Amino acid sequence: MDQELVELANKIAEALSERQLMLTTAESCTGGWMAKVLTDIPGSSHWFERGFVTYTNQSKQEMLEVSATSLDEYGAVSVQTVAEMAQGALKHSHAQLSVAISGIAGPGGATADKPVGMVCFAWAMAGQEVLSRVEYFEGDREQIRRKAVLAALQGVLDVLKIN
Repeated sequence: MDQELVELANKIAEALSERQLMLTTAESCTGGWMAKVLTDIPGSSHWFERGFVTYTNQSKQEMLEVSATSLDEYGAVSVQTVAEMAQGALKHSHAQLSVAISGIAGPGGATADKPVGMVCFAWAMAGQEVLSRVEYFEGDREQIRRKAVLAALQGVLDVLKIN
């Protein structure tokens, strides 16, 4: 059990429950890890609506309506793509808040502009502007993915203005 992940997930559970909001996730490089951490909490069906694991470009297009243009011009690991993933997750769920994650966990897949450890995030709330950012994490595949889940969870708390 990863205590740091559990603590953040419990804060999210409390904040979403208090606000009567539902959350959805759209994950690529984390492969559903964020959804797993959140749904490990008993009663999570009261505030966790669904999770999308869209590992391929085709799945991002089919499940989340990410545009082929964004994928072609910017790639799967880009703020443009995660913003569309976050918006698509809201559109294809009954949630009011979404988080999207796409990155390069390694050991392969890197390019000169997109190194191993680069992860893009986006958070969308119904009726508000999508927030996005890029982080660069160090470590092996597992460490990068864990750090990405931590950052995504913290981002949900930031959007909800919870310390």
